[in-house]
Amino acid sequence: MTASLAQPSHRCTEKSLEKQFADIRQTSMKITAWLSAEDHMLQSMPEASPAKWHLAHTTWFFETFVLLAHLPGYKPFDDRYQYLFNSYYKQLGAHPYRGARGLLSRPSLGEVHAYRDHVNRALLALLESSDDSVNDLVELGLNHEQQHQELILTDVKHGLWSSPLRPEAIREPRAQAAAPRLEWVEFDGGIHAIGHAGDGFAFDNESPRHEVLLQPFRLASRAVTNREYLEFMEDGGYRRPQLWLSDGWDVVSTQAWNAPLYWEKNDDGKWQQFVLNGTRRTGMKVVDPAEPVCHVSFYEADAYARWSDARLLTEEEWEIAAVQMPSKGSFLDDYEFQPKPAQASGNQQMLGDVWEWTASPYIPYPGFKPAEGVIGEYNGKFMCNQLVLRGGSCATPASHIRPSYRNFFPPHARWQFSGIRLAK
Repeated sequence: MTASLAQPSHRCTEKSLEKQFADIRQTSMKITAWLSAEDHMLQSMPEASPAKWHLAHTTWFFETFVLLAHLPGYKPFDDRYQYLFNSYYKQLGAHPYRGARGLLSRPSLGEVHAYRDHVNRALLALLESSDDSVNDLVELGLNHEQQHQELILTDVKHGLWSSPLRPEAIREPRAQAAAPRLEWVEFDGGIHAIGHAGDGFAFDNESPRHEVLLQPFRLASRAVTNREYLEFMEDGGYRRPQLWLSDGWDVVSTQAWNAPLYWEKNDDGKWQQFVLNGTRRTGMKVVDPAEPVCHVSFYEADAYARWSDARLLTEEEWEIAAVQMPSKGSFLDDYEFQPKPAQASGNQQMLGDVWEWTASPYIPYPGFKPAEGVIGEYNGKFMCNQLVLRGGSCATPASHIRPSYRNFFPPHARWQFSGIRLAK
């Protein structure tokens, strides 16, 4: 592989990669098709990006790392885009300030779509006679785009929520039902191996595979529900400093948090939450007690765990449990973009529905080395001041997630589809 950011995938045929490319690129267009040109420009905070920027940046990635480097005679769509849509690759030179991406009214949305078409045609032509080094870079680019598909949904959701026009109520067609009883699943201690293993794609931060020593532990059989989190809220959870880490209490106090992000009370005094209702419309719906609680920070997850006389699991414990007892929930592929209640007893929702905060800092595995060159800036330089989340969410493509996948965000972040699973 030209850059060792990912493990080789040993894919079957070039045709399958071409189809994968077409499908993933089309998914990005599908999840943004319902947005107006104005919606594509929304940037509600520096940490989020406009949908139009996401569409252009993922295209820039293929152009920069694949086409310009490997397709002789390739002519860029617009030379200025090398600067405009660079995210944070310092070795490639300057780029616009992240918090100002919402000011990019030009190029137009139509020009960004034309840019995508231009790069798609060139990339598919290259794949007709490409070698393994090019194919591995393309596969990296596809997984990169899948990451941005989830970011499109989370960033658009925050942007629409931040609009002065309050969203209308949604009649939720799904019948509410009680979540299955929470059970505690026991796992043996001892020496376990974690990290990516096998032939499938993986990012460099999932390796090297290595051994860890774990004490015996118990894991909650499902994610914490809205009903359970409401009990924490009603018991004064947001008003009791003894439950909170110091940094967390500072955030709660300064930001006046009293509920998960997107929650507010309606005129009847019932909690409701803002949702993306698939690719049709957005709005407020009454909180479903059985759904996993979502859009909580690490600080809130940790405080809830203390209140529950439990703790957050480590990422090593999470991975061992996910490998031994795999279970899946809802993903982006369902096009609902809202976590669903657990459906049965036993271990549920390890993959999908909500990302699960762990107590583990995002640091390199023993022996980790970033890839050489520009592509090495992808993951390694973020290994500071972040916490690990595991498992994917209802906005994660199903083909993108696996037990060894390591997501990471700062502890105050809660615009992602992040939830809670307890351990003891």
